[in-house]
Amino acid sequence: MFRYRSQLALWLLAGSMVFAHDSMARSVKRPRSFAAPASGRVFVGVDVLEEQDFLPLRGKRVGLITNQTGVDSDGRRTIDVLARAPGVKLVALFSPEHGLAGKSQDATIANSTDQATALPIYSLYGNTRRPTSEMLQGIDLLLFDMQDAGVRFYTYLTTMAYSMEAAASHHIPFVVLDRPNPLGGEVIEGPLLDPGRTSFTAYFPLPLRYGMTIGELAKMLNTENHIEADLQILRMRNWRRSEVYDQTGLAWISPSPNLRTFQENLLYPGVEILQAAGVSVGRGTDTPFEILGAPWIEADAFASELNRRSIPGVHLESTSFTPSDGPYQAERCGGVRIRITDRDSFRSIRMGLEIADALYRMYPQQFQLQKAVALLGSQSTIDRLIKGDAPADIIASWSADLDKFRKTREKYLLYP
Repeated sequence: MFRYRSQLALWLLAGSMVFAHDSMARSVKRPRSFAAPASGRVFVGVDVLEEQDFLPLRGKRVGLITNQTGVDSDGRRTIDVLARAPGVKLVALFSPEHGLAGKSQDATIANSTDQATALPIYSLYGNTRRPTSEMLQGIDLLLFDMQDAGVRFYTYLTTMAYSMEAAASHHIPFVVLDRPNPLGGEVIEGPLLDPGRTSFTAYFPLPLRYGMTIGELAKMLNTENHIEADLQILRMRNWRRSEVYDQTGLAWISPSPNLRTFQENLLYPGVEILQAAGVSVGRGTDTPFEILGAPWIEADAFASELNRRSIPGVHLESTSFTPSDGPYQAERCGGVRIRITDRDSFRSIRMGLEIADALYRMYPQQFQLQKAVALLGSQSTIDRLIKGDAPADIIASWSADLDKFRKTREKYLLYP
């Protein structure tokens, strides 16, 4: 049992400890010692699991899907916590893209062994991206504990969904230790994925920013995509939908090598969609997603055009850089540095569309706008940009689809 360091008065929790069992809540043991966090600190799913003395896992042989973001409020790996948990037998680990330590940028990752526990690590970004029957042998329960980025094309989402499918087909319960959506739980942004475009970076027809926690998303996918896993969500305490990551009191742990700061996560959805079309998004620099450019961009003219557009909540400054990775590796690039000036009004996808439109107007031979559909996921959006429609008008055209999504999403929300 771990103890919270805060010495403030005990936070009175009404009723029993509750966790979500698919679409139902099930009462379990009354909490003992949640303290009122001075800075509004959130207690994530693994904290709640520890507080419950691991009741949901007692007597189970557990397979854990995790990486470096799977830690409790004291910074201890969920792996190590479970390895010492009374009545729990941790038997295998599963890692996503970037590996268990979150440092790999290789195209595939091999199976390995965790040095601290001597447990096997099965890569879900290697020869297979789904747990196989062999990997699941001897496992009674699959547990998922990873911080995602809150964006449709982030692959941890698909890793979770594929693992839920494997659990359902093998009749193995699946438990998600919930964590905050780093972008918050209110803003929904971007077009829905086109029919027929599902892939490892597009598991389900979601908008680019869906405003759900990984646990809420698991509930929705389980029902709406007919996975039908025996699913439980261990809910967080003290998280509200209005909170983005730096308001939670939780330490930032880079979920992948190029999301080194929360600021970069905020910029990521709108900037990342541009790389496939022919620009560097700052990979191989100290500030990925905070800069973008290409050798053929004239920095001052480009920055001037973007600022003329008065993109809400952001200012663009001309810059130059030489990336050591990604497109234009070792080439001098002209471009812009992105500075968020008002987080409340800033919308990353709006910014991304404005940048794409400016690049296509200024550099139609070099900027391959059509290729942006790979992550944007909406051909009609690309067609309208090519036609010359204003980004603000294109965004307005998404409203009906997003309203339908909100109605579906509402059924699966767990937090106020």
